[in-house]
Amino acid sequence: MEEVKVEAVATEATQTEVAAPAEGQQKRNFRDNRPDRKGGRRNNRERVEREDDGLIKKTVSINRVTKVVKGGRTMRFSALVVVGDGKGSVGVGMAKAAEVPQAIEKANLRAKKAMVKIALVDTTIPHETIGKFSKGHVLMMPAQPGTGVIAGGPVRNVLEAVGIKDIRTKSYGSNNPINCVKATFNGLKNLRTREQVAALRGKSVDEI
Repeated sequence: MEEVKVEAVATEATQTEVAAPAEGQQKRNFRDNRPDRKGGRRNNRERVEREDDGLIKKTVSINRVTKVVKGGRTMRFSALVVVGDGKGSVGVGMAKAAEVPQAIEKANLRAKKAMVKIALVDTTIPHETIGKFSKGHVLMMPAQPGTGVIAGGPVRNVLEAVGIKDIRTKSYGSNNPINCVKATFNGLKNLRTREQVAALRGKSVDEI
């Protein structure tokens, strides 16, 4: 009788040992089937990339900057970036860093913080405007549908980021990309629709 009891106990122990790895395997499989997530804290960079999926980012220019200090020369890079949503909002940002990708990333963040809403009428601007910055002047005129964006490189980047599809422009004075981009940005900020002008004057659109 004692031998039978010993065998029964041994059998139960064996079943328990076999069942334990099975439960552990189930737990391991459950962990493997979970969505990819490293650690208990989310990656901020992944969250920012998801938020920026709908934005149009254009790098206008990248310049190498040299600063002379007591210990020698320090090389850095300056990036000029335009960010827009293609639906009437745009921002311009500049930043410096030791590497080009870092400078572009910092400029993108500054451009997103400086985004403003531009007044548009369909695919063009409501009226003629002249943007000025330093020695740069940019004349912008509304155009009929199908005209396209008639503009140079720096000015075109800003207009495409805003979402303008029909416009005629002319750049005067400085050809510096920084002056052209900021002059275009300042000119776009001065645009007003009829409804906005009527609201400022306290009148109706018909009275104006």
